[in-house]
Amino acid sequence: MGLLLVFFPQNHNAPNTNSTFKRTNSNNLILSKTQSTISICALLFFLTLLLFTLSTFEPTNTLHHNNNQPTKLAQSKTQNHNKALQRMGTLYRRGTRAMTDLVICHVADETTVHEFRYFLRLIHRSGLTARTDVVFLFASGSLSSSFAPVIREENEAFSSLVELHSELNSTRWSQLPESTFDVTRFFVRVGKKGEEIAEPLWGKKTRINTSDEVMLSYGSVLSFDAAELDPENSLAGFLDRVPLSLRRWACYPMLLGRVRHNFKHVMLVDVKNAAVVNDPLGRVRNRKSESVFLFVKHGKKNNDATRTSQRPVNPAVVMGGARGVRRLANAVVVEIVRAAMQQRKRKNSVSESAILSQLTGGNEFMLKAKGVELMEPSESIPDASQLSGRNSSASLSDYAIIQRGTTSNHDLISSVIKKQICSSVVDSSVYRDC
Repeated sequence: MGLLLVFFPQNHNAPNTNSTFKRTNSNNLILSKTQSTISICALLFFLTLLLFTLSTFEPTNTLHHNNNQPTKLAQSKTQNHNKALQRMGTLYRRGTRAMTDLVICHVADETTVHEFRYFLRLIHRSGLTARTDVVFLFASGSLSSSFAPVIREENEAFSSLVELHSELNSTRWSQLPESTFDVTRFFVRVGKKGEEIAEPLWGKKTRINTSDEVMLSYGSVLSFDAAELDPENSLAGFLDRVPLSLRRWACYPMLLGRVRHNFKHVMLVDVKNAAVVNDPLGRVRNRKSESVFLFVKHGKKNNDATRTSQRPVNPAVVMGGARGVRRLANAVVVEIVRAAMQQRKRKNSVSESAILSQLTGGNEFMLKAKGVELMEPSESIPDASQLSGRNSSASLSDYAIIQRGTTSNHDLISSVIKKQICSSVVDSSVYRDC
């Protein structure tokens, strides 16, 4: 801002009569004009400061849920480039309220767009997102950029699906039998009218209140890159190559530590090798915060007294209390370093399944010392090939989690999933690939 200066020329032709009186009047006039000039400059300065403040201020939005229009999701749609948490991550969709559960899905480099799309579509339809936030952990920034359009497309498809099914329910249409989507799972009752709802953890602050007894409930969708949560790549000094299957365990302590007061239960899922079809967290919600549940790999059961925990652990799905999962992640990082030091001379690779199996078997005392209450793994994740049998009448709704199986079987399973979803007249109008 420039400084406004006003100069008043001296009048040398003024008569000398009454010079003292005129000099006094001239001084008063100059003083008055100077004060006016300073006031104008000060006003301009404060106006400029006010405009600058308003231009950089992040407004606080108020989401008001109306029972007459419960499915309007446009109010809570998030800008594509919003940061998720403390200038990290990307927020694709901000949920309608604070959630108690968190699902962290790691996406390895070899994951295809097709596999990722169907994983996200199924987890949207499962009903799990009605009470959980979903975080995707990518191996690199380039991978997250390539999958970002898929996340936005499936978020929009979910919004359209909810709106369409809600309209059919409001007109008292019975749910079409071929549809496996239950929209009623995404509505919850609130305590009192006008009660303020706890806002989501992610993104900008938003005051949420409702004047109705029922509100739409869905969680946030966001992502982090491994470099954001593990900037030093802590395992690189012990391993020649650190795949995301191992590096993710070094990322969890950072993320779970920052949100440790916000979530009660956590599930870790491998996008490429597993798919969430219903809500599997029901089996751990009544357990202690230190509890952890693991699955074992498919294999022939032993008939002798061999402990079931000696069977290889399946690392595709880990779930339990938030405290237990966080402590397990810390223990896994230590075990990875120990195994890498031992196998460096042998030049053997470090297996994620072997690490978890060692912790739950031979070194189980380490988990107890860390305060982890392990629910002994004894069952395996159902294989998705059961859906592709010619005489099989199994449906997606019959499972909580399914295992994709071998690489050659991925396309076959995806086609079966697509067929079951697109068989519904209502659902097929939402998805472009139906």
